[in-house]
Amino acid sequence: MGNIVAIVGRPNVGKSTIFNRLTESRQAITDAESGVTRDRHYGKSEWNGREFSVIDTGGYVHGSDDIFESEIRKQVQLAIDEANVILFLVDAKSGITDLDQSVVKLLRKANKSVVLAVNKVDNTRLLEDSVEFHNLGLGDYIPFSSISGSGTGELLDELLKHFDEEQEIIEEDIPKFAVIGRPNVGKSSFINALIGKEQNIVTDIAGTTRDSLNTRFNKFGFDFNLVDTAGVRKKNKVHENLEFYSVMRSVRAIEHSDVCILIIDAVSGFESQDQRLFHLADRNKKGVIILVNKWDLKDKSTETSNLVEESIKKKIAPFSDVPIIFISVLEKQRLLKSLESAIEVFKNRSQKIKTSVLNDVMLPHIENLPPPAVKGKYIRIKFCTQLPTPTPTFAFFANLPQYIKEPYKRYLENKLRENFEFSGVPIHIYFRKK
Repeated sequence: MGNIVAIVGRPNVGKSTIFNRLTESRQAITDAESGVTRDRHYGKSEWNGREFSVIDTGGYVHGSDDIFESEIRKQVQLAIDEANVILFLVDAKSGITDLDQSVVKLLRKANKSVVLAVNKVDNTRLLEDSVEFHNLGLGDYIPFSSISGSGTGELLDELLKHFDEEQEIIEEDIPKFAVIGRPNVGKSSFINALIGKEQNIVTDIAGTTRDSLNTRFNKFGFDFNLVDTAGVRKKNKVHENLEFYSVMRSVRAIEHSDVCILIIDAVSGFESQDQRLFHLADRNKKGVIILVNKWDLKDKSTETSNLVEESIKKKIAPFSDVPIIFISVLEKQRLLKSLESAIEVFKNRSQKIKTSVLNDVMLPHIENLPPPAVKGKYIRIKFCTQLPTPTPTFAFFANLPQYIKEPYKRYLENKLRENFEFSGVPIHIYFRKK
């Protein structure tokens, strides 16, 4: 499964600069593709053919040294929970500080790979001064400059050495579902309602990572793994970053699942944090279903389920072909329907369409409405095929692929959705030279 790198360090050592440098080129591509709001703290990166995720644990913390150790402690804890490699950033210009020392203490307790990077090494004198960072006792360090980018290659090479091997994990071919959502929407009640007290049906199979736990669910004719979002801690007094930490805590569960079951609260509605979780699932190309919990508490006279559904679909557009189910965990309403829906989405996500069938269906739609001509040049799409990727990805071969714009891509996606069952699944479309 994917590797996750978390960047930790005190304020102003350059965490977001290195985050942007690692994720920038990829981010620009993924955003143009799905028009999602850019997340400033979570992104994908790639080096030497290995793809990995990056979390900037700086979160929503603004300001400077008045942010005390408690804040740093939370960041390090988040990194220890979620990542398998921790990138610890220090600043060559200010040397070792007390805060750096306290981060080291926390990191020592964690059984995680740590890469020490000394930032702002902009000249030879600073390079020589960096020797003092050996005193942190974390072994070798990588000097670099996140502004100029020098040393970034060496840093990435070092990170790669600490990644988990990409062994082909031989797993039973059963779906993995992650239950995600804001704090207090009823995630654990949902899982408990499913699992019930009959502990014998729950076997803990150690997950694919060292810390993610899969719970096998096998009854009522269902068989799947629930990817546990363990590590979600109780609310702290501090409210402002609760959103950041609870969203970031879901990253690993999302990455290790096939389908995300996003639970939202009927009373408070679909909030910005729900939207961020939805986009995380979308950006990771996972299937999604949305469960509106506590429907029993909702005053139905003012809003019907149709209105609520419409408003959710507006907020998640353009990817709005997603099952939305109204449930009550308390009353045990429609819980099994939710599982059926998640299984459907899993099947939709793994289906393969024969090339001949795909062309028979799609070429008439393309002839009917070809891509608009650009600078007097006609664009012709001759052929399409589904690529052998884990999620539905299609290549359309054209004489001038570079001129096909976003609206036409959306048209093709809509036609694919109308003719094939892709509910709950992000679709990716590429145009290639014939």
